[in-house]
Amino acid sequence: MQIEYAGVSHVGHRDENQDRVQVIASDGAALMVVLDGMGGHSRGAAAAQAALISLVASFQALAHPVLDPLGFLHRALGRAHDVVVELGQALPVDQRPRATCAIALIQCGYVYAAHLGDSRIYHLRDGLLLHRTRDQSHVEHLLQEGLISESEVYGHPLRNFVESCLGGEAVLPEMLIHDSRRLQPSDLLLLCTDGVWSSLTDDELCAVWRDAPDLENTLRELCNLAVLRAAPHSDNTSAVVARIGQ
Repeated sequence: MQIEYAGVSHVGHRDENQDRVQVIASDGAALMVVLDGMGGHSRGAAAAQAALISLVASFQALAHPVLDPLGFLHRALGRAHDVVVELGQALPVDQRPRATCAIALIQCGYVYAAHLGDSRIYHLRDGLLLHRTRDQSHVEHLLQEGLISESEVYGHPLRNFVESCLGGEAVLPEMLIHDSRRLQPSDLLLLCTDGVWSSLTDDELCAVWRDAPDLENTLRELCNLAVLRAAPHSDNTSAVVARIGQ
């Protein structure tokens, strides 16, 4: 299976970029990772960086394709969580570094994915949205209960309150590990932080890929649009994308 990849991380209108993105590929598998650090000063960046190093190490430690993909995601995220918890052990609970995460393992014609918090995974086919993850957040809970509409999510005052993440308390967080999804030629996977999707509708996120010969330029344009839309208070804005070849 041939796969194209690209990644972009934009600081937005913040003083520091606390997001991290990476795609790492071998002959038998590829791992896509997006992390959004949370915490004052540089703690969010430290959390995202430590989690990224841990996740990549877990992937590189195994033969590819991975024998137990869903088990791998659970164990790798658990190890990353422990690493981030260790960073904040000496700090009060409310000051400990944390990070949301979206991760996808591509191998043997399937994608296996997981996420914590409000970093998202989009699966597009023929320029249309086939599936996207649902946030682990208070606002998502309100949406699922029918208390707010989809259009009210983006400007809601509690939009940034996530209910699961890496780091913080030592107890293993709830992680949403998704069933495998079969990939077809030209399918596109987009993993992004809330700095991307919070300023753009799902239709806008999908539309840019309907005629996108260059992944990196298109992804950069998408992130730039999100930053412009949220100016002058845009968040770090980061994403990775993969397109399945013939």
